[in-house]
Amino acid sequence: MRIDLHTHSTASDGTDTPAELVANAAAAGLSALAITDHDTTAGWAEAVAALPPGLRLVRGAELSCVSQDGRGGFCTVHLLAYLFDPQAEAVVAEHARTRAARRVRLTTIAGRMAADGLPVDAETLLAGVPEDSTAGRPHIAMALVKAGVVSTVDEAFAKYLNDRGRYYVPSSRTPVEDQIEMISLAGGVTVLAHAFAHRRGPTVTAEVIKDLAGVGLAGVEVDHPDHDETARAELRALAADLDLIMTGSSDYHGTNKVIRLGQETTDPTQLDAITARATGVDVVTGT
Repeated sequence: MRIDLHTHSTASDGTDTPAELVANAAAAGLSALAITDHDTTAGWAEAVAALPPGLRLVRGAELSCVSQDGRGGFCTVHLLAYLFDPQAEAVVAEHARTRAARRVRLTTIAGRMAADGLPVDAETLLAGVPEDSTAGRPHIAMALVKAGVVSTVDEAFAKYLNDRGRYYVPSSRTPVEDQIEMISLAGGVTVLAHAFAHRRGPTVTAEVIKDLAGVGLAGVEVDHPDHDETARAELRALAADLDLIMTGSSDYHGTNKVIRLGQETTDPTQLDAITARATGVDVVTGT
């Protein structure tokens, strides 16, 4: 079995529609796939409706949070939430708040860039993102690619959209402990995404992950394209010590990145561990 538990669709910052995502997963030889768009479940229904026969779909989301970094400061972390009840009151409120904050942030960033003569218009960008979908910096990056300012999304982030650049606007993040509790109460299971992806920016220490395990974190994403062998070994040892679920995932975004579906995979026993703990929604299998 080949299982990929971290992918994105056009409901957030991917380029495949949810229907295209599941079709491409089947074509790539995957047996199970998680749809984990940022702070939204907007792609779930379309993905389920288009599910190819035999493909298992794990419905989830990737939540942006803030955490103590273990070094006296704070950093952004991402939490993969699986099989939670999307109608839980706290989940609905948090996703709505986060999506609204993201739209305000995009408008501010785009306004600053436009003032410097870059071909970015916030109103045009947001018109292409439904209210129940998630807007973000990747949408600005795609606009810069389309305008010919840069060649790739990665180049757009390196030149204009990184956290150290002149256009950076701090985001509004919920404490990771609160998000873990929220998803747990909604019957879901949480896994810390790309925790030691140091090239992305500041990361948490192993001690922070131990603390998060103590408040309900169920697992860590070990095999990820942004983890080198040292990071994978450290996370694998930490997960074994704390009895955490270990996942592997591509973090696929379609043509926005060069990562392939199924480039990293999860052991079937680890998906079984997730489904055994979840009480929110079930895995869906295409018929």
